[in-house]
Amino acid sequence: MKYDPELAALLAQPWSNNACRGYVIYAMENCGFSPADIRRVVAELHEVFDLCGLEEAQQHFENSIY
Repeated sequence: MKYDPELAALLAQPWSNNACRGYVIYAMENCGFSPADIRRVVAELHEVFDLCGLEEAQQHFENSIY
């Protein structure tokens, strides 16, 4: 694989569950979701982060229809 400096910079950043939650909140706000729905999703993220590892979540995303 060819070295990609942008990708390397992204990968060097530390993982943060709260940053991920922030991205989800931004996306949901931008799509017009209600505050109640956003709270439900953020609460579910707390559970999912406890149950699934990074690799499992990545595989779930890569195998999803989204």
